[in-house]
Amino acid sequence: MADTGNNTLTIVMYPWFAMGHLTPYLLTANKFAERGHKIILIIPPKAQSILGPLNLHPGLIGFRPIPIPHVEGLPAHIETTNDATMQEKPLLRHALDLTQPAVQSLLSDLKPDFVFFDMLYWIPGLARRMQIKSIHYSVASPASVGFLFADGPLIEGGPTGFPASIKLYKHTARDFNKLFETKEIGSGITVKQRLMTAICESDAIGFKTCKEIEGPYCQFLESKLNKPILLAGPIVPKPQSLALDEKWADWPPLGIDKIEEALPNGFKERTRERGIVHGDWVPQQQILKHPSVGSFFTHCGYGSMWEGLMSECQLVVLPHVGDQYINARLLSWDLKVGVEVEKGDEDGLFTKEGVHRAIMAAMAEDSEIGREVRANHDKWREFLLSEGLEDAYFDNFVENLRALLE
Repeated sequence: MADTGNNTLTIVMYPWFAMGHLTPYLLTANKFAERGHKIILIIPPKAQSILGPLNLHPGLIGFRPIPIPHVEGLPAHIETTNDATMQEKPLLRHALDLTQPAVQSLLSDLKPDFVFFDMLYWIPGLARRMQIKSIHYSVASPASVGFLFADGPLIEGGPTGFPASIKLYKHTARDFNKLFETKEIGSGITVKQRLMTAICESDAIGFKTCKEIEGPYCQFLESKLNKPILLAGPIVPKPQSLALDEKWADWPPLGIDKIEEALPNGFKERTRERGIVHGDWVPQQQILKHPSVGSFFTHCGYGSMWEGLMSECQLVVLPHVGDQYINARLLSWDLKVGVEVEKGDEDGLFTKEGVHRAIMAAMAEDSEIGREVRANHDKWREFLLSEGLEDAYFDNFVENLRALLE
């Protein structure tokens, strides 16, 4: 699989400092390193201890911690969105914008072939001046990115020409519009302007998906941008161990109290013999393989969406924010591989009865909806796990990158 000769690439990666961005970038770096390419991943200083175990090729993947510049109102301990409130996240974006001189110095020293990025809209211009190709490598789905191309405020449907199978709740459209219309401190631009500049000024757009799943949305973006849309395939980490820790393998565990205050009175006592309440990271892929788990009740983050598709669990989706709503509709409306919990169109509220209906629709043996989503899920899982698919996609991704250098 490794490339030979002098065709190896050097790539600098600078993702938005959120674990949902840092982790997919590192997983992609592992795929490059399998083929002999060199990656430098810019990370927040305290993240190395978390990301280190996921680096499968430390000889080819190097971490480059970068100090977070001081910004008024941003506490010194905040390095990722995990530590930040909603009000502090724009300040973190402003702080990362201030790293431009340090990034310019790094690129000047390393002289990479490519720089991969997502939120830092100034990277394409900087890279172009240094004769480096820039790739907007999105951790969101092509379907989600497509909604950026609406001519005016978002309504329930997407922009003109957008595949019609994905609609938004009214409350979701309002939330998107508010986010897209609010100018942020420091940059003076909106999140939509940030993303559109990053996308439109880059040399190509990369997604960790495949055309069989999201082809129509990729074609829509290609028609809008008139630049290459490069697909890396479904990049999902392989479980590090087949064995679960005892606390996960042998239910129920005791003494897990980190998120007690967020639970209804008596909730843990009522469910103690039936499940686990845990507030930290968990080995999700391995849990989904556990024989006691029949349904995956997911918020539809993009990484979890792929892990769900590749699992044998029945999918019940309950999105909460942002692109999760679009991913949920991709699963429940477009691919028809899961059941979405009904929410109020105007207020976004859901009920325990609605949760129960969705779970029963997905799981009950006599459910017509359940039979349909199980059949579709089986079909797509078999396809996504077919031998050679992942490697073929990533090999093609690398070749398309090389073509940009010619």
